Amino acid sequence: MAKKLKIILGPTAVGKSDYAIAEAKRLDTVVVSCDSRQIFKELNIGVARPTPAQLGEVKHYFVASHSVTDYYTAGRYELEALDLLDSLFKTHDTVVMAGGSGLYIDALCSGLDDFPAADEAIRRELMERLDQEGLETLARELEAIDPESYAAVDTANWRRVVRALEVTIATGRKFSSYKSRPSRQRPFEIEKVGLFRSRDELYDRINRRVDLMMEEGLEREAREVLLFRDLPALNTVGYKELFGHFDGLYDLQEAVRLIKRNTRHYAKRQMTWWRRDNTINWINLSGSGSVSEF
Repeated sequence: MAKKLKIILGPTAVGKSDYAIAEAKRLDTVVVSCDSRQIFKELNIGVARPTPAQLGEVKHYFVASHSVTDYYTAGRYELEALDLLDSLFKTHDTVVMAGGSGLYIDALCSGLDDFPAADEAIRRELMERLDQEGLETLARELEAIDPESYAAVDTANWRRVVRALEVTIATGRKFSSYKSRPSRQRPFEIEKVGLFRSRDELYDRINRRVDLMMEEGLEREAREVLLFRDLPALNTVGYKELFGHFDGLYDLQEAVRLIKRNTRHYAKRQMTWWRRDNTINWINLSGSGSVSEF
């Protein structure tokens, strides 16, 4: 019998964890997380890590398994996840994967693209511009020269924006064009299930979840990881807005508003990323609306 990886994907706050756990229990299997932030043991409330009760229902992997001080990439995830799946498929016919990190899912399913090496001269120039002109200016430039990459990358992450611009400027080819090579074959079947809700319902869930995170102690957690703020893992919605509050840029109420807004923007970018994948079987959890609403 062919082995199968069943991937449960979708935007943040759509309900992936509960759905994946239910599927894993139905199939008598385990859950492999594919979330680029839940993997870090120092991050809990702000990344909506599954609760202890949820983790107790089925065995989970890649949850709180690494430190934010580790240099972790989609390429490393690809290698580690493939190695783990090779082991899990010895005792399970199907493995459930849950995640919202599109790049990590793509890396596992298709392999990473062979991007050119960094051009240090262009990188330095872009970093100077970032300091002088700000991230929004560079993001708008990326939108003008490579709208596909602008739609796909986290434009609040300066590293992603600078890298996309650097490759495009250095090679004369759009950063997004490097995603066109043939996918690598995997020794297992892949089924992708996308979860979505109407925009209003999802945004309401996001807003309510942020309020709950604050009640559970997100501000305290952000203070506990403040010393790691310059690491890539902490360039994350929920933490960076609170760091701005700690710096005195705005009050706590404004920080919460920004977390809600930026989380909604992130959910929209996630849907933009997956809309290009016609292998996803979409399931509407709200009973109204359509994927095209995003």
